[in-house]
This record gives sequence, C-alpha cells and structure tokens, in this order.
Amino acid sequence: MGQNRPSMQKRPVLLVAAATAAGIGVAGALVAAAVIYSGVYDVSATGQHLQATHTVLETAMRQAVRLRARDVAEPPLADERMALRGAGCFRDKCVQCHGGPGVAQNDIGRSMQPVPGPLVDARRHWRPRELYWVTRHGIKMSGMPAWEFHLSEAQLWEVVAFMQRLPDLNAPAYADWARRAPLCSRPDEAPQASGVDVDRGRLALAQHACHACHTIPGVTGPQAYVGPPLAGIASRQLIAGMLANEPDNMVRWLVETQQVKPGTAMPQLGVSQRDARDMAAYLATLR
Repeated sequence: MGQNRPSMQKRPVLLVAAATAAGIGVAGALVAAAVIYSGVYDVSATGQHLQATHTVLETAMRQAVRLRARDVAEPPLADERMALRGAGCFRDKCVQCHGGPGVAQNDIGRSMQPVPGPLVDARRHWRPRELYWVTRHGIKMSGMPAWEFHLSEAQLWEVVAFMQRLPDLNAPAYADWARRAPLCSRPDEAPQASGVDVDRGRLALAQHACHACHTIPGVTGPQAYVGPPLAGIASRQLIAGMLANEPDNMVRWLVETQQVKPGTAMPQLGVSQRDARDMAAYLATLR
C-alpha cells in the first residue's frame, strides 16, 4: 500500500497542472478574440509593427526558408548570358518593390509593411537555393508574391544568377545591365508529359488570383461575390453562358477570355496553356 502513495499523490498535481494549462489556453483565446473583434489592433500600413513583432516574424521567415530550401539543387550560375536574362526579369518584376543600385523602390514598395528589403546584399545573407525558394514560393503574410506561375523555372534561376552580381554593381553598372537586358516574358510551357496535375491546378487558381472574384472550394480566400461561385461548376452545361463545358473549352476560356467574350468583366490573366489545363482539371472535380 505504501508503495502506491507517491503515484496517488502525483495525480492531484497533474490534474492541477492540466487545469491550469487549460485555463491559460482559454484565457489566451478570449484575449485574442477580444483583440480581433474589438478592432483595437491597428492594421494600417502607416502603423508599423513593434520591433519585437518584426524581429520574431523575420526570424521565423528566415528559419522556414532555410529548412524548406535545404535540398534544392543549385545549377551553375556563373554564365553572364544567364545573369543578363535575369537582369531583365529583375528590372521588370523586382525593382518596383526592392529597388536596385541607384534606383529607388516605387510608391507601393516604399509604403508596404513590412517594407521589402533591398536585394543589393542578398548574396551576403542568403544561399542561392534560398533565394530561388523565396522567388518561387513567395512569403506568406507579406507582399512578396510567388513567381512560380509567372516565371518559368529557367527564369527563376536566371533572377538568382543576377542577384549574385548585384553586390558588385554601382548605379552606372546596374543601369548598363538593365539597358542591355531583354524583356522578361514567360515562354509558354507545354503540359507535362504525364498529363494534367489537379493539385497544381488548385494552386494555380490561387496564384492567378481567381479567388479574388470567385469563391472556390479548396482555395482559401474572401467571401467574394464579384463573379459566380465555382462550386459545382463541373456540373454546369455552359461556360460563360456560351461554350459547352468541356476541358478544351475551359482552357480556351481561361487563356483567351476577352477573345471568347469581348467586353466581359472577367479580365484576361495571362494564363499559360499548362496552367490553364491544370486549372481546368481541378475545376472539373467541383461537382
């Protein structure tokens, strides 16, 4: 009997600890709910994060990128022609927010919170594979977009190749690179040999901002009512009230929106054939 006493004495202690932890959790949830629903938290871009908040977010971001990029294979990046093509995409896609040697960010980049950092010293802080990962996937809860659906795989690495040159460029040298660099236009990628990718199609719908106007099952977003909800779209007879609801027609609608229905409120989003086929495949699952 005496041997069971220590274990019996531990039970009340464990119960008190569990009750205390549960109480703290409930109290924390109530405080969070109060902050959210009272509107007391300042979400304006003119109201900066506390330094502690910024430091925590920055540290979490850096560690998350390093973890997820650790197995990315880096191609050779020394080819100047590769870097010059990357300079074109940097000039056309990145300078607006990040600036460059002798070039300021535009009004959007300067006004964002957190402010997009300059990339002139990115080589000193990030490995090439990490710069590739950030460029491809973007950063959640910041203004950094994911370029996976807007730049080809080759272009992503070309941007990284150019960023390896940035720390060595002054303002005149950067201006010369930007002048000589070609326009950054994504070549259309053929569908994968293995066929369409439904999961990639769901992601493509988000990366082309379709959920800004439509509610889409499986895609997180606002309760948007600009365009019709896409739940059950696979069971509808017509696309846009005029095309038979077939995969090839859905691809055509996504790629050539304004040609199919001139003047429609739906914009032409520059969707590639590959993206459109994957998007159509996902939409075909929404019955």
